[in-house]
This record gives sequence, C-alpha cells and structure tokens, in this order.
Amino acid sequence: MNKKEITDLVISWLTISIAFAILVSPGFLNVMGFALAFPLSLIVVGTGFIFHELAHRQVALHFGAHAEYRAWNFGLIFALVSSLFGFIFAAPGAVYIYSNTIDRRQNGLISIAGPATNIIVSIGFLALAIASINEWTTLLGALGFRINMFLALFNLLPVPPLDGSKVFAWNPIIWIIAIAVSFTGVFFVPEMVGSLF
Repeated sequence: MNKKEITDLVISWLTISIAFAILVSPGFLNVMGFALAFPLSLIVVGTGFIFHELAHRQVALHFGAHAEYRAWNFGLIFALVSSLFGFIFAAPGAVYIYSNTIDRRQNGLISIAGPATNIIVSIGFLALAIASINEWTTLLGALGFRINMFLALFNLLPVPPLDGSKVFAWNPIIWIIAIAVSFTGVFFVPEMVGSLF
C-alpha cells in the first residue's frame, strides 16, 4: 500500500466519520452530541468503510489485478453536506482495479466482498449490543450494526458504479440474497431488538 493510498483512506475515513457523527447527533450541529458521537463514528465507520474497501482490494489482488483505493473529493464533500440534511450519500471513493484478465465472475466476487464484509462486521456489532456489557458498548454495538448494514445496503443498490450493479450482472441470486439480508438488517432487525436501538 503506497503513501497516496493510505492518505486517501485516512482522509475518507475521517470525513465519513464526521458526516455520520453529524447525522446521529441530536439537533442541528449539537456540539455536545457531536463530541459524543464522533469517537463512536470513528470506530464504526473505520471498521465498516476501511474493511469494505480493503476487502475489495484483497480479492482483486488475489485475482492478480492491480488495485488501489482513491478518494473522490466530490463524494466526500457531498457526504458532509447531505449529513446536515438528515441523510448521507456515502460515496467517499473506490478501489480502482487495473487488469485485462478479470472476468465477470471475478468482478462479481471482488464487488460482493465489500458488502459481505459489512454484513459480517455488523453481526459482530449486533452481538456486542446484545451482550449489553455497559451503556457505551451497547451504543457502540447498535450504531456499528446500523451503519455497517446501511453501507452494505447502499453499496448493493444495482446502480453503476455501485457494487450491486456488478454483483447483479454476475449472479442475480447472490445479489438478491445479499440485498435481502442487508435490507432486513436496516429495516427489520432494529424493530426486533428495539430496546437496543
């Protein structure tokens, strides 16, 4: 991993963490709420976003491609602006893959790796929330679950250049299963364990 790639990952991580902290803070630019939300956001967005991108990168490298993460400045700015209006358009950047030999199946596997990682990480956070060790870990677990499931669902939308379009083109059945799991995680699991959320 080169210096540019590390810099882009860190800038994207911090920016998206700020955006999610603004989104979950009570009231418009509530300073105390933001101060409490930002450390939690750093952890859950760090695991969700960075693991997502690294999963794409590692699977691409496994298939012999050259892969590097690059930040998208407009996407970072838009994430911040959208968070002020009560939603987040999370497109901070992407792993760019260079290869003449990647086929549709390999591209589908590279693409599903990111959302699948978010789903796996979200299950870990849900277990942390359910364990209810203390108020802080319960909050961390609930927030980590929701953000990771949201990232999975968003990225699985079948709209280019999002991951979902490439997964769907490769294997519609796997796409349906993955988006159903993430949709359930976003819209139904919080209702099922409502006391934690």
